[in-house]
Amino acid sequence: MFSSSGMADGSGMFKVHQTIGSVLCCKCGIPMQPNAASMCVKCLSSEVDITEGLLKRLVLVHCPECESYLQPPRSWVKLQLESKELLTFCLKKLQKNFNSSKVRLVHAEFIWTEPHSRRIKVKVKVQKEVINGAILEQSYTVEYVQQEHMCESCSRVQANPDQWVAAVQLRQHVSHRRTFFYLEQLILKHGAAARAIRIKQMEQGIDFFFSNRSHAVKFVEFVGKVAPIRSRSDKQLVSHDPKSNNYNYKYTFSVEISSICREDLICLPPKVAVSLGNLGPIVICTKVTNSIALLDPFTLRHCFLDADQYWRTSFQSLLTSRQLVEYIVLDVEVVSSEVTIGGTKYRLADAQVARVSDFGKNDTIFNIKTHLGHLLNPGDYALGYDLYGANSNDMELDKYKGHIPEAILIKKSYEEKRQKKRGKPRAWKLKSLEMEVDDRRLDQDKMVSEYEQFLKDLEENPDMRFNISLYRNKEYQPSEMASVTDGDELPSVPLDELLADLDLSEDEDEEDNMTE
Repeated sequence: MFSSSGMADGSGMFKVHQTIGSVLCCKCGIPMQPNAASMCVKCLSSEVDITEGLLKRLVLVHCPECESYLQPPRSWVKLQLESKELLTFCLKKLQKNFNSSKVRLVHAEFIWTEPHSRRIKVKVKVQKEVINGAILEQSYTVEYVQQEHMCESCSRVQANPDQWVAAVQLRQHVSHRRTFFYLEQLILKHGAAARAIRIKQMEQGIDFFFSNRSHAVKFVEFVGKVAPIRSRSDKQLVSHDPKSNNYNYKYTFSVEISSICREDLICLPPKVAVSLGNLGPIVICTKVTNSIALLDPFTLRHCFLDADQYWRTSFQSLLTSRQLVEYIVLDVEVVSSEVTIGGTKYRLADAQVARVSDFGKNDTIFNIKTHLGHLLNPGDYALGYDLYGANSNDMELDKYKGHIPEAILIKKSYEEKRQKKRGKPRAWKLKSLEMEVDDRRLDQDKMVSEYEQFLKDLEENPDMRFNISLYRNKEYQPSEMASVTDGDELPSVPLDELLADLDLSEDEDEEDNMTE
């Protein structure tokens, strides 16, 4: 009976093992496997050096300010130390030398050097056909010397930080900065302001300064894709050379963001309401991207208003989120089935509510219709607009007196549950742009409270978190007691949505730094 090692794979036939014979090296006489040169590797290496004529020392022009390298003739490439991209960049400089010497690159990896040594060392393994067709493989070290030289944009900034070519002025004429907090996260995630040489926070917006007009145009296009805007551009002559007919201009882009924000209450003008299929006229703004999502809270009819439609007949909000009033829900009776609009669930219900501020003062109760029937239960708290006690100067709204409810609920309130977690750090955090801030013009207390409200909105609204990056907070330490007492109904950010705040330049895997 034959053993398994003597059988061919799956064929059932006997397989004869072949033994490769050995010969003696013609130089030193040690036994070895036969090859075309009849020499062992050691003797062959002493006879032939395939690394002869290959470049072993090169110069890399490096910008110390932006960590970029010169790609001749004039372009600059931003690369991190010991990254896969830097290794590819270094090896491209050897490719012509390899082709002329007829050697083939097999393996390459970085050799660690001190960061301040201004040296990059790469261990390269090459193959070449030598005597009688024998293939020899050898390794050698290539040293790249970093020659410090600032790129054109960095040298311009160093010479004069205010020497910008194009400026983008983002403005929104509202009393809060919620839109800019959200827009800042979108800019960070997509790297839209990576080429900005300076960012300055203004009272009603943010200014971005660029060294090139095309960078500013690209940034304006990005903002137009995430918010309903209108823009205009101007240019100012800085200098003119009549001999060469060269003109230098400074360009300014003025960008205005729609004043309509999420959760705003709007009374649509008659022409707009008719153009939208007699929607409203009292509607709620549920979402703002490059279009405005409007919802009728009494019928669940909805529509999307793009930027062009809005700016043709622009209108203002009747009440904003800063005017929300807290109500307590006394009773809820569902009157329709659940409906999903734009990924968000709604259900019409008849509710009986009272203002929290009225407790102990009067017995005023409001019977209203709400679109939050899927969320609210008796005893819950909700935030809404008090149309019963509101002092509005809107002439269009006066036409509907007697036909509008005393209150319109906007969202469920979790403020009572948050009182237990007050002062405790969150399990997540956000990054922010490096901006110059004029403390004399900005109310810091107001900024802090608005930013805290923005963080609460992120916890309550998964749609807002979808387009931004949230990072794990290393200072957060979960407490078992806190998880029991806080309750499960308090909205929070799931851990699987958080990103690790890592510096990829330091934590790259060594295997990713190798290429063939």
